[in-house]
Amino acid sequence: MPTSNPGALRLLAVHAHPDDESSKGSATYAHYRKRGVEVLVVSCTGGEQGSILNENLEARAHAERDIAGLRVLEMARAQEAMGIDHAWLGYSDSGLPGEGESVAVNSFATIPLETSTEPLVRILRRFKPHVLVTYDENGGYPHPDHIRCHEVSVAAYEAAADPARYPDAGPAWQVSKLYYDRIMNASKMRAIQHQLSVELPDSPLNEKMVEMMEWMGARPDLSTTHVDVSDSFDARDAALRAHASQVSPDSAFFFWPNDLQKRAWPTEDFQLVDARVETSLPETDLFAGIEA
Repeated sequence: MPTSNPGALRLLAVHAHPDDESSKGSATYAHYRKRGVEVLVVSCTGGEQGSILNENLEARAHAERDIAGLRVLEMARAQEAMGIDHAWLGYSDSGLPGEGESVAVNSFATIPLETSTEPLVRILRRFKPHVLVTYDENGGYPHPDHIRCHEVSVAAYEAAADPARYPDAGPAWQVSKLYYDRIMNASKMRAIQHQLSVELPDSPLNEKMVEMMEWMGARPDLSTTHVDVSDSFDARDAALRAHASQVSPDSAFFFWPNDLQKRAWPTEDFQLVDARVETSLPETDLFAGIEA
């Protein structure tokens, strides 16, 4: 895990599993790297409970034998596509239990919060990010690891600034701003749906967008911060495709051409939850109000 450069702006994003960082913010991370920002992604788990979601996976034999090992390699390729740094928090994937089932023993969601917060506090105090990005209290969707990722991230955001908490984890560090990911919001989907209907009225993509809006159209748009990252959509797609066991070529992430998306919705979107610096909303930059 890299140490911080005192003269650079720094962003840290916390995600539940490898591949989450590529579907939830990869264009933003690649965009800020182009601007010279240091970007570190933390994966809380190794995705060991993941299923093979790509029927045409070239590395199927590897996945069936050792899905955890394959996902390490996939994460390394995604990291390279974005140009970022990466660290593992070191916990085991909890899986997504069915109704009445329990999560895996000794998995991330079962570890006491006070215990699992400490390694993230160590990372925060060493890397010294100005901005921390994570999920909301629902985890983006109710996967046990996503919810725990939120809990650990918020707890570490508070604890890292308190020298009395985890005193052996390094000198206290105050993160300046805390954001929740709001990238898959209904306003964005409506804009893309409209642009598709205007530019490609006969495309079967329109039916897919209608289906998508049926399950997410009622979501409130809580975004406060809209960052134009259209210069990094290609890096986002490369990072997503790096997770080949989890993202198939016909995934919903690739439903619309990037040129169309640039015209319809060139931003990735976030909700400012807490700021220790002055800023005004809406924002167009996660680092608004921050000086390195």
